[in-house]
Amino acid sequence: MTSTFTASDLMTTEDEPGLTAEKIDRSARRGLLESRPEHLTPGVFPRMWAMSAGTVSNAVLRAERPFPLEYVTIPFSATKFVELTSAVGIWNLLWETAQFRVHLYDDEELAAELRSVVGFEETNVAFVPRTRSRYYEYSPLAHLIPGGTLDRFGLPRLCGGHWPFVVGALDVDSHLPADFETRLARAWASTVWRHLNSGSPLSGFSKDDPIRLLAHNLDFWIPPVTTVVQEILREFPLVDNGIDPTQPGCEGLTAARPRVSGDLWCGEAEAAEVVEQTVEAADSGGRLRGILEAVRANRVEDDFSDRWSNARIDFERKLHRTRSKVKVRFVELTDTIPVQGPDTEIEGRLVSADFLALLDPPNRQIVVLLTSGYTKLTEVADVLGYRNHSAVSKRLKQIRDQAARFFGDL
Repeated sequence: MTSTFTASDLMTTEDEPGLTAEKIDRSARRGLLESRPEHLTPGVFPRMWAMSAGTVSNAVLRAERPFPLEYVTIPFSATKFVELTSAVGIWNLLWETAQFRVHLYDDEELAAELRSVVGFEETNVAFVPRTRSRYYEYSPLAHLIPGGTLDRFGLPRLCGGHWPFVVGALDVDSHLPADFETRLARAWASTVWRHLNSGSPLSGFSKDDPIRLLAHNLDFWIPPVTTVVQEILREFPLVDNGIDPTQPGCEGLTAARPRVSGDLWCGEAEAAEVVEQTVEAADSGGRLRGILEAVRANRVEDDFSDRWSNARIDFERKLHRTRSKVKVRFVELTDTIPVQGPDTEIEGRLVSADFLALLDPPNRQIVVLLTSGYTKLTEVADVLGYRNHSAVSKRLKQIRDQAARFFGDL
């Protein structure tokens, strides 16, 4: 495959004179932790913005059928920080070229660290610095979490993130908690949970519950949030640079002007919409929905914590077969013998209407009396007109045998 564009053609700006790793790191650190009160209000926080490929290119090539984007981490050493920042920044900004980016570079033009990953294959990857915290890998998720949730899980409020990665601090880990990834997983799970199980709190489930584990799995959520980010970006207008790119003559590619820079989301309301879109993207083709339904259909007691929840109530009802097909209300009638109809149910004692319908009238009366306050067999015998409780005992054995067969078959 040949192209009329190369990486050299895409560079329209010169490196800043005297640019050093220290200057880049100092600038990145200043923009890492947000401290200005006006930038921490729910109307503007959290925030994520996108840089235009127009900063390095007058035109871009867009893949008509892009491969799914994957993230690859590479170490950014201090000695090669400037070189790698420039190489990775340009590569990532050309995200719309997708798997065809490798063809924009001559054999020796692509940095060795990048070439060792992509080789000469058509692979759609984005490069980010390798860090202990994995902040750059999970940045899109981190910048969707409301400020109150970040505070609750002991996470700093970071300045607005940017996508794709272009430049960052040389040592971002020194500004984040040592257990940043764990805290972020908890904060994200809290943010996304209502879309997975709206009727029960996260605390109602054990740490080993499959849906809870899924909510905490940041690697599961990165592909769908990346899909949403790219969908938002494809709606951005084009840079008005007066250039009309010509078709490069490469199958699967279209030449076009770059898209402008701008906010992907700004404020809690917009971030909440993106979270919802991320869940929808995760459910592409029913994938997420299928997982959730499979887990709910195969719940076990160990999936729940000690805290009560609607999900646990449903599970207990199913487990103990106490769910009613009809709504039952009990009214106390004084000085009368309770009457049990074949279409009613005694809930809480595991006596169902269907089972009572199987009993003959004397046995049905015995069950009704025992569930209506009569605790002694002699009392039941007196009500039914027996001379002693022996007949009641015999009938109770028959009832137990029938109940064992009936409920055992359910």
